[in-house]
Amino acid sequence: MDNLRPTFISACSPKVNHKTWIFDLDDTLHHASGGIFEHINQLMTRYMVQHLGINEDEATALRSRYWAQYGATMHGLSTNHGIDPQHFLIETHPLEVLEQWLQFEEQLAESLASLPGRKIILSNGPQHYVEGILERMRIQHHFESVYGVERLNYIPKPHLDAFHTVLGKEGLDPARCIMVEDSLPNLLTAKELGMTTIWVSHELRKPAHVDHRVEKISQLSRLPLN
Repeated sequence: MDNLRPTFISACSPKVNHKTWIFDLDDTLHHASGGIFEHINQLMTRYMVQHLGINEDEATALRSRYWAQYGATMHGLSTNHGIDPQHFLIETHPLEVLEQWLQFEEQLAESLASLPGRKIILSNGPQHYVEGILERMRIQHHFESVYGVERLNYIPKPHLDAFHTVLGKEGLDPARCIMVEDSLPNLLTAKELGMTTIWVSHELRKPAHVDHRVEKISQLSRLPLN
């Protein structure tokens, strides 16, 4: 990628030398693969069948392809089919239904509180869903800013513009940021920008663009971070 190091003004407090933590939400702060993702995928497939006039198998294949190609199914649908992204996101992320599958670490709030520095959420999920999940986990007060995909101008991670939007609005120097994510493509962009990268995964491997790997958020405070 070109021009990956634009100049940003650091927003960190001059009294302390703490970095800014940038957290993903799904499968990072909660276990979305435990049921939430499955239901969202079903709703996305149903939406595509209804609005694109294709069958379920075709919709499933297209949904998977757009997720891999664009980082979010929504982006592929809006780019190639003129689908209204806000309508799509509202229809496929009914928080009152999805909350029944919410799973997260018992000591998550305490783990976040133990981390020095500012904390920001950067998610490809819609704003109402991201804020609602944080509230239901009772951790919303730990984050100074919350970015759903609407606040990213509907450009999802791993696209560079998504990161530039947050860095610019928050006045952050990427070299002073720590990205905590379950997605390797998203971490690759973060690393190319100069961020410290932490992969939330149960896999034993650690790709070159990953600085640290943890299995859960409670392990973050034990990492040797400068």
